[in-house]
Amino acid sequence: MTGKTAPAAKKPAPAAAKKKAVPAPKEGAAPKEGAAPKEGAAPKEEAPPKEEAPPKEEAAPKQEAPAAAAAEPPAPEQPPEQPPAPTDESAPVPTEAGAEAAPAPAEGSPAPPAEPSAPEPKVEKPKEEPPSCPLSLAVEEVSENSFTLTWKAPEQTGRAGLDGYVVEICKDGSSDWKAVNQEPFLSTRCTVPELSSGDKIHVRVVAVSASGSSAPATLEQPVLIREILQLPKIRMPRHLRETYIRRVGDAVNIMIPFQGKPQPEVSWSKGGQPLDSSRINIRTTARDTIFYIRQAQRADSGKYELTVRINGAEDKATLDIQVVEPPGPPQNLKLVDVWGFNVALEWTPPADNGNAEIKGYRVQKSDKKSGKWFTVLERCTRTSCTISDLIIGNTYSFRVFSENICGLSDSAAVASGVAHIEKTKTTYQPEKIPQRDMMEPPKFTQPLTDRTTTRGYSTHLFCSVRGFPQPKIIWLKNQMEIREDPKYIALIDQGVCSLEIRKPGPFDGGVYTCKAVNPLGEASVDCRLDVKVPK
Repeated sequence: MTGKTAPAAKKPAPAAAKKKAVPAPKEGAAPKEGAAPKEGAAPKEEAPPKEEAPPKEEAAPKQEAPAAAAAEPPAPEQPPEQPPAPTDESAPVPTEAGAEAAPAPAEGSPAPPAEPSAPEPKVEKPKEEPPSCPLSLAVEEVSENSFTLTWKAPEQTGRAGLDGYVVEICKDGSSDWKAVNQEPFLSTRCTVPELSSGDKIHVRVVAVSASGSSAPATLEQPVLIREILQLPKIRMPRHLRETYIRRVGDAVNIMIPFQGKPQPEVSWSKGGQPLDSSRINIRTTARDTIFYIRQAQRADSGKYELTVRINGAEDKATLDIQVVEPPGPPQNLKLVDVWGFNVALEWTPPADNGNAEIKGYRVQKSDKKSGKWFTVLERCTRTSCTISDLIIGNTYSFRVFSENICGLSDSAAVASGVAHIEKTKTTYQPEKIPQRDMMEPPKFTQPLTDRTTTRGYSTHLFCSVRGFPQPKIIWLKNQMEIREDPKYIALIDQGVCSLEIRKPGPFDGGVYTCKAVNPLGEASVDCRLDVKVPK
């Protein structure tokens, strides 16, 4: 095993430089004479027993060296009386194989001081930030002795959330801020009372949470406490601008807001006369008036006039109330005429329309057999009608209801008479049809056609004929009538004539004739049949 030797140390500095470096061992020890520190891999040397030191001096606790000297082994502490002896050359220090020796520090440069170890500092939790200031601070209303503020919540409220807001005021020209509320509140609206007319008040609002108070939100200009005059104005709701309709017995509860400063004088009247307080209750607040009737009657219908007055200025509004009930039944219902399957009815409007316009009439019928009422017409706008499609043999009764916005009348007008739909006597007269001469001599519409067949295979001959009376059909072979021969089967159906020749042989070939005969004449057609013999 071979090792590389460290390079020779530099020559020592002059004596003056050596004397200045003597006090260095107080803070840190110099490297051992004749040995160069090895970078990163030098083994630690045990420190020699400490010599007696002055009582004030204590051994400094060891601490990690800076990054530049992290690899150098700590040197034993030496008393100041024994400074290291200078040498001209440093002895080579054996190292491990393959490792390069680190160069020795230059003479005269002090060793890095060993800093005393300090206790690890406690990690402090980040302090929560207070909430941001409230937004959009504004004055909503000012009166002669108070004003009302509104604002919006701050953008940042912190983890703990808001505890509330504190409103502070200060008179103009003074620096004495006074809190309006002793405890924070969460509302974003505050009325500051008990102020003197003519005062100028500065205002600020602070958001408060567990982490502290926000920066105050302030008004740019002070608030002048004085009465702001406002002309009277009635704000009639949209649904009250038209006729307000209620049924008899219903409650009428209407609230109409108004505005005006100072507090306006409110009055109600009907037809120029004050209202009857025994039936109508009026309650007025600073911003609205309430009109209330517990149980409305038809006599309560009419136009009510509301007046809001401030000194010489006033505003008026009219409330039109209509109390309705179902109408009475129609009058003078009578059966005018009955013909065929139809009935005509007439009547007159009801005496009482229920304090509302009659929308129409409902007509119903009832037959004597079932006794049930069925609606025939709905919302009939006229005072007469015609009912059709009645059943023959039935007897019918009729009644009519009147209808308004409140509904149908409680009772109906019933016709005094009944309508009986009689059966009409009719005699059947058949239509006279002229007789037509259908007589016709026989005539073939489809003739016979020549055919060729093979021995042993049945074949058919077809033709069609017409004539009246129906002609008699006669089949002939080679001018010889074919009589009852089982080899031949002759049929006729709807004028179609057919002759079946069963398993013909060579001797069955020849000329076949079909003859049709009736009293008006006769007709015939013929064809040739060839029978081939297979080889």
